[in-house]
Amino acid sequence: MNPWHLYLMAGMYISIGCMHFIKPKAFLSIIPRYIPSGKMMVYISGLAEIILGVLVCIDLTKTYAIWGIIAMLIIFLLVHWHMIVDKKFHHKFPKPILWFRFFLQFGLMYWAYYYL
Repeated sequence: MNPWHLYLMAGMYISIGCMHFIKPKAFLSIIPRYIPSGKMMVYISGLAEIILGVLVCIDLTKTYAIWGIIAMLIIFLLVHWHMIVDKKFHHKFPKPILWFRFFLQFGLMYWAYYYL
């Protein structure tokens, strides 16, 4: 049986993934312009979060889902770095918050890795 905090992590990814479909403009606004098909990427990343959140709860697919989550978070570092260096975000978010969000990705990677 998996610990309760694994299900908390799964629920977090499923919830955030659903938000990609409920509020896509919020996610689209932070995607760097150099990433093609921004709106499609919002939906793809949301779907990936939902699928990985479900698969991490299944013993047969848990290891693959964990590695998928870690890979996804590494890719998301691009978006968080973009928010740090692009001045248009500095009036929306205090710079310490942007840095916190960037480094939070490493904590989330560790959280996923913990279950291997």
